[in-house]
Amino acid sequence: MKRLILLSLILFGCTNEPISDGEIIAEKVATNLDIPWAINQHVNTFYISERVGRIAKVTSDGNLTHEEVVLSDNLSDASEAGLLGFVLKNDFIDSQEAYAYYTYDENGESFNRVVTIKLENDMWRETAIHLDGIPTGNIHHGGRLEIGPDGLLYITIGDAGNPQNAQDPSSLNGKIVRMKEDGTFEIYTTGHRNPQGLAWDKEGKLYEAEHGQSANDEVNLIEQGKNYGYPIIEGTERRNGYVTPIVTSGANETWAPSGISFHKGKLYVATLRGEAIKVIDVSTGEVERSITGFGRFGRIRDVYSDGESLYFVTNNTDGRGSPREDDDVLYRLIE
Repeated sequence: MKRLILLSLILFGCTNEPISDGEIIAEKVATNLDIPWAINQHVNTFYISERVGRIAKVTSDGNLTHEEVVLSDNLSDASEAGLLGFVLKNDFIDSQEAYAYYTYDENGESFNRVVTIKLENDMWRETAIHLDGIPTGNIHHGGRLEIGPDGLLYITIGDAGNPQNAQDPSSLNGKIVRMKEDGTFEIYTTGHRNPQGLAWDKEGKLYEAEHGQSANDEVNLIEQGKNYGYPIIEGTERRNGYVTPIVTSGANETWAPSGISFHKGKLYVATLRGEAIKVIDVSTGEVERSITGFGRFGRIRDVYSDGESLYFVTNNTDGRGSPREDDDVLYRLIE
């Protein structure tokens, strides 16, 4: 069956040869993305944030355009910084608005902010600032934005390279924050290092993926008001008052997890250093398999499920990967 699908992709208009490892086929939907970060889809069109300050628009026929984003401050050139999280609002069809998360510099220091941007004449413009002045360092910006089943915006914020921030109740660093449409917000959970992925299962339970220190990367079941322990506990350590992850990479392996998505009942986790998609059964905490495409994908930044197919973007042009001629790529996974 896989061979028949592969042959049909070659015969019926697929301009780039799919990648197959015998169990999966990954079809190239669009190539030459510029440090892509977050995947969104509206009807048959993808909108993907790019760290350089653009939104990559990919239409159903595979046509790619890079739409400029006009912001109130220039993007920071700190490591891992730029235009990061991006999520279309629920009323996008009418409002043409999205939330965005980006890093900027002011008086020699770097900060993160959450804003609304609006699409007009193939260009996005910042129209409102919601959260501002969130201190950050050269690393650990966090930056994931997702709208929950409750219609509210969930925001992951990294510890800015300072572990003590994660336990400081007066700091937004090292936290997951929940925000209403009017910009009012609350700290939802604490004790995070560099949270990178958020996804809800069909029952409405929230899961998160974050980078551990050197190893011990985590997947957590997120519950409001809980403390996830960093830097007091890591990996499988247990201590009263702190939550131990349901899955960890272990003390001797680093995944560098990024975006996550539920797809057909399993949690799919994009990994950067791991250069794979980890498929996890959250009910057992078992990593069932790793999708690598025989090492031909490289760093994987985000995954997205439309219910039928799983899509993912590579991140080889971010300065830490080894880009090939057509990187970075939006793939569709066929299993």
